[in-house]
Amino acid sequence: MLNRLAESIDYIEEHLDQELRHEDIAKIAYCSKFHFQRMFYMLTGVTLAEYIRNRRLTVAAQELAASDVKVIDAALKYGYNTPESFSKAFSRLHGMSPSQAREEGRTLRAFPRLSFQIQIKGAEDMNYKIVDKESFQVIGKVLEVTVKDGQNQTLIPAFWDELNQNGFTDSLQPYAGPLGFLGVCMDFNDQAETFNYVIGVEKTTDDLPKGCIVKDIPAATWAVFEAAGPVDEAVNQTWERIFSEWFPATGYELAHAPQFESYPEDGDVTSADHVTEIWIPVVKKA
Repeated sequence: MLNRLAESIDYIEEHLDQELRHEDIAKIAYCSKFHFQRMFYMLTGVTLAEYIRNRRLTVAAQELAASDVKVIDAALKYGYNTPESFSKAFSRLHGMSPSQAREEGRTLRAFPRLSFQIQIKGAEDMNYKIVDKESFQVIGKVLEVTVKDGQNQTLIPAFWDELNQNGFTDSLQPYAGPLGFLGVCMDFNDQAETFNYVIGVEKTTDDLPKGCIVKDIPAATWAVFEAAGPVDEAVNQTWERIFSEWFPATGYELAHAPQFESYPEDGDVTSADHVTEIWIPVVKKA
């Protein structure tokens, strides 16, 4: 998987001065556009769009400083329709205008090319199990979320805050099954760059709380990981290790199916003893 990611970075670097479509980049890594963008963010901490933008602006700055290329030509070359939009983005990254970048002695910010390496962390075990689970249903609330510019990273926590504050999660607690509360990513739409995020519990009764929707989760094989510690830090670190360490070292790859996190219903999410489960659908590599 990391080799495929490296090939996708090679493709980006070779086409910085051409149109770069996210779906074309994802195909190189044998991923859907949605899964590639999410994986990219988990591994790098920046969105795919942000990476491409910053790499283009880095190379553009180097060209402006080393040649007499016109600002408008640099703008068009690196995907900007007007010098004004180029100058705005350029100033945001470099803290100066494109014209000022030509001045001798100016310090330009460089956003380096990414490289991916398999990390060997033998001292840190990854606790996981492979589970074949039949189809089931989730009841709860749903929010359509976009991955554009990493907006999902702020929209999802805000959704949790809203449902915690308005009492909805409290109303669900009596219905929670063995998996506890769930945060489910599903209904991925590559074209629109959106997915549905469901906050809910596994459906165990026909007596549903008012206002709940019902979502079907298909039968699948799941790799289930434990993320121990305060939830935000532990979950993010575990997602990163899944893609950078676990997938490259195993005979599995990501399946196109819902992914979810399972939270103990009575757990303190800030505790060092808190354990979140991450359920990822997988298939054996061909």
